[in-house]
Amino acid sequence: MKPLEGKVAVVAGSTRGAGRGIAVSLGEAGATVYCTGRSTRKNRSPIDRPETIEDTAEMVNERGGVGIPVRLDHSVESEVEMFFERVQDEQSGQLDILVNDIWGSESMIQWEKTFWEDDVQNTFRILENAIHTHVITSRYGVPLMVEKGQGLIVEITDGQTYQVRGPLSYSLAKTGVIHMAEVMAEQLNSRELSGITSLAVTPGFLRSEEMLEIFGVTEENWRDGAQVDENFIASESPFYIGRAVAALAADPGVHRYNGKALSSWDLMHVYNFTDINGTQPDWGEHYKKLFGPDAER
Repeated sequence: MKPLEGKVAVVAGSTRGAGRGIAVSLGEAGATVYCTGRSTRKNRSPIDRPETIEDTAEMVNERGGVGIPVRLDHSVESEVEMFFERVQDEQSGQLDILVNDIWGSESMIQWEKTFWEDDVQNTFRILENAIHTHVITSRYGVPLMVEKGQGLIVEITDGQTYQVRGPLSYSLAKTGVIHMAEVMAEQLNSRELSGITSLAVTPGFLRSEEMLEIFGVTEENWRDGAQVDENFIASESPFYIGRAVAALAADPGVHRYNGKALSSWDLMHVYNFTDINGTQPDWGEHYKKLFGPDAER
């Protein structure tokens, strides 16, 4: 028996990266997974990368789950509302897991610019991609959980604290969804909906498809990337955070993490899962070696 057999999940932003890793790992655990995003085999998103939602759904099926690709722009409220009406109809109102991993702003971040040098409209577009989409998706997805009184909401972020993470746009985007998870947790608890858990999870140094390209390696020879940056040796594949989320979803005591910001490496120590290559990367420990024992990620 797979631990998530019979469970229904929506992974918003599962075309590539952490979202794909999470969708596939939920499928590996037996879930039915709606894989949403803007990139399809017929029409690429503005990012213009080759990964598609159909590819992700096929990977879910190959791992033993049920993958359902849905082309969806999470910034368009009417599309999101109609999508969750479809989920409600197809799954008899059941939604057990909602993962918000919508991002799509890789090329928009101006890493070297100060807030007074950056383009204001560019910052607004990043926040629309990375926060507004999460708000819209939760607004229409969570009511299905409220109706049943159970479910897990996962906000994917970068880091566990509110420390500055570079440019204003990036810091607001990544700390914003941590706070969003906290607010949702508080409001759900205040309505005595303790069967629903809201939390945030961060990966470590993520070997996404784009990051592999930047380092000039593949998943097969990824260790060679350490010749470019020695810290790459502590990186993790998208399936590592995927297995972290799957472990949380299968844990009957997951509500103890309500409102918390968690990490792939901390959850590895709790649930003892491995990356797809059998390793157990600990980016938190590596980060402390770089910046000192009191450094927070």
